[in-house]
Amino acid sequence: MAASSHRISGGTASSSEFNFRKQTNQNLRLSQFLPYPNQWRTEGIVLTTRRRQWLVEDGRKSSSTICWYALHDKQEQEQEQEHVVEIIDRDWRRRRVEVGVAAVVTMGLGVGNRVLYKLALVPLKQYPFFLAQLATFGYVVVYFSILHFRYRAGIVTDEMLSMPKAPLLAVGLLEALGAASGMAAGAVLSGAAIPILSQSFLVWQIILSYLFLGRRYKFNQLLGCFLVAVGVIVTVASGSSAGSLMEAGLFWSLLMIVSFLFQAADTILKEVIFLDAAKKLKGGSVDLFVLNSYGSAFQALFICLLLPFLSRLWGIPFHQLPNYLSDGAACFLNMGTISSGCEGAPLLPVVFCIVNMTYNISLLHLIKISSAVVSSLASTVSVPISVFVFTLPLPYLGVASSLPSGFIAGAVVLVMGMVIYAWTPSTPPPMPSPVTTP
Repeated sequence: MAASSHRISGGTASSSEFNFRKQTNQNLRLSQFLPYPNQWRTEGIVLTTRRRQWLVEDGRKSSSTICWYALHDKQEQEQEQEHVVEIIDRDWRRRRVEVGVAAVVTMGLGVGNRVLYKLALVPLKQYPFFLAQLATFGYVVVYFSILHFRYRAGIVTDEMLSMPKAPLLAVGLLEALGAASGMAAGAVLSGAAIPILSQSFLVWQIILSYLFLGRRYKFNQLLGCFLVAVGVIVTVASGSSAGSLMEAGLFWSLLMIVSFLFQAADTILKEVIFLDAAKKLKGGSVDLFVLNSYGSAFQALFICLLLPFLSRLWGIPFHQLPNYLSDGAACFLNMGTISSGCEGAPLLPVVFCIVNMTYNISLLHLIKISSAVVSSLASTVSVPISVFVFTLPLPYLGVASSLPSGFIAGAVVLVMGMVIYAWTPSTPPPMPSPVTTP
């Protein structure tokens, strides 16, 4: 049955006043829906039922107080309340499904990102620094191009573009510092030590979200995160020598841990930016590509300032950097005299860049709809899955590696941690209270 609307005027009644008036009518001024079905916000006195709306206006007053009166009995009130609770509960469940799907997609892209990075380095094995800079500066062009088209399409608004740039500058600085310190430590540490030390990333996120977001975690969630980290450590460490972690020295291990502190602070800052944008945009949300574009641009700026230091880490004298980048570009394009040994380029590096970019967008989307810790868990789970994928006969990689002896045990612990974290009961959002007269 279609809902009907009736107007009761404080002056002389006429038959036309009982007709439905559209929103453009100056006296009606329906501005927005309230949380309850069939309730409208307007000036005057509104009487609502499940099927009818009554608007009572007093023509003697230029402004009136918003008042609400229910014209239904107790049974109808209970039915109305149950209907609202059902809507809220359905929306809450839909949001959890959305987060779950986004987490699975992020895990899949994380695996692809790790595997394709290894494949991309097959043709560019002599030019890994070129691949890193290609990703850093190439993404700025791609992100801003996408941002331009989304602005032209009306998806990105002027309000989004006018948001303060200082937090985005901090994002770029943190990403550059994380990359620089991570490269410095990674050049010395063994390959097995890096995934183990990377589990400090999750610990940093929990601490920083506690301090700066006021987020409190239940025991189940902390236990789940701990088991996930232990599972990854067991999986990776079982395939390496026992002393591989400390062979390079304590300083480089601590530096790698600090690099993950910068990365964790970066993700927490992005979550803060999303929360602040939602307040400033009155319930709206800033587009992902606004944050990605400006964050990548500022990161590229700081990387330029750190190029002398970074090139030295890769064993490239700064004065030879132009020739190195030129040779790397020739190998990437698989042309000229440098093309020998560059088989697989440019296909493998391009595919890696596409997947890496999609993975970064997916991570940011997961932060936006959930939290930085959830995105970290999704990224962490991709580590042991990648270890398993490398045991498969992949092209260009030659003989597949063997599965670590403790892989199954580590995977079981990791899955237990994910189940415990996901099982933690979450409280749905509270039901909105009825509108009352202040």
